[in-house]
Amino acid sequence: MMEPVLTKIAVIGMGYVGIPVAALLADQEGFDVTGIQRRSQRSGWKIDVLNAGRSPFEGEEPGLDKLIRKVVQKKSFRVTDDFSAIKDMDIVLIDVQTPTDGPENLPRYLSLKEVSRHVGAYMKKGALVIIESTVAPGTTQYVVQPILERKSGLKAGQDFFLAYSYERLMPGHLLDYIKNLPRIVGGVNKQSRDRAVDMYRKIVKAKILSTDILTAEASKTIENAYRDVNIAFANEMALVCESLGIDVYEVRELINSRAERHMHLPGIGVGGHCLPKDTWLLNYGVQRYGKFAIKPEFVRLARKINNSMPVHAAQMVKEALSSKDIQLRDAKIALLGVAYLEDSDDIRNTPAYDLIRELEAYGAEVVAHDPYVQTFPEAELSHDLNQVVKGADCIVISTGHKPYFNMNLKELKSLMRTPIIVDGRNVLNRDSAENSGFLYKGIGKG
Repeated sequence: MMEPVLTKIAVIGMGYVGIPVAALLADQEGFDVTGIQRRSQRSGWKIDVLNAGRSPFEGEEPGLDKLIRKVVQKKSFRVTDDFSAIKDMDIVLIDVQTPTDGPENLPRYLSLKEVSRHVGAYMKKGALVIIESTVAPGTTQYVVQPILERKSGLKAGQDFFLAYSYERLMPGHLLDYIKNLPRIVGGVNKQSRDRAVDMYRKIVKAKILSTDILTAEASKTIENAYRDVNIAFANEMALVCESLGIDVYEVRELINSRAERHMHLPGIGVGGHCLPKDTWLLNYGVQRYGKFAIKPEFVRLARKINNSMPVHAAQMVKEALSSKDIQLRDAKIALLGVAYLEDSDDIRNTPAYDLIRELEAYGAEVVAHDPYVQTFPEAELSHDLNQVVKGADCIVISTGHKPYFNMNLKELKSLMRTPIIVDGRNVLNRDSAENSGFLYKGIGKG
């Protein structure tokens, strides 16, 4: 009896996108998946953890640990740092980070270009390459495709196939969102697009929509710019409500009582891999590859508003301490939560970075607590909440982790030098905090 034909897939980049998509593909009959991860000091440890059948994520990620253990035991998934494994692959997915950098927020494609060179050097004729990393519109065709063609000597759409399909993920929902959200697939030609759609049909239960590559790239950046703008509106209205002396959360509830309204939640800032940079990728793409010059001012303003929220939070801390005749330079600040998202360990572009820098610029001592994050370079980090709060002059709630909703406020007050809380995520009830003896300030709560 003939051995069943296996489709061999490489997923390059073992992060929040690469790991769950690799595990889901490896769980399908007929797919054999190799994860490829550079063995650096920062992220190389993931190789050993994944090969041991464990997830490297500390936050809540339903079903992922079990799935990784299953596919490793099944021997349909393994991870290596050897890029030469690409030579045997029928499909290659690229899931590397694409940050923006500098005063102009230009895309930094060092990893994307490096990986594209590796893929081009090793890929076989007839392979399908899919870019899943978020990129500026035009990047796949004007940056990645030329590298692949130059290094391989092959022609996209003829000798190999090239597609773009973006992720719509959020920590805490990785498997759920891959399987159950509509998928957008763009191809350099129809055959590229159709081959990519056939692969995604194995793991995506929702509708799969196909288009060209440029439209798919633009859809991702515009989708996240849309979210960024809506959050910026909520943040600006939070400042309006603070000024008027009313509660933005009550205003939001009243507005959203009409079914077709959906005002977003304000907060201490916007983080994650996507929102802080995708507006800038859109801005770069339209200026670099657009047919006429345009600066999308509306979304640029949203970035400015959202970036200002950690600064505003630091000002709230300063004013609260001043009301107790304490200067920030003499204060100890207990920061609760450094992950950008509740109940995750994801610190990518977390607003906690900017908040800490702002507070320390005034001379404050900042110590941090997070139940999920293991290391955090910007501040002293502990998993002992009482130790972090002990002797503090102000608690700042930066992340809405579930444990923070059930804190014993009277016990925390007894440990503090000055009982002040600045709530950046609407975690606490004002009356409960004040009845426990705290001076309470909350973003959006006048």
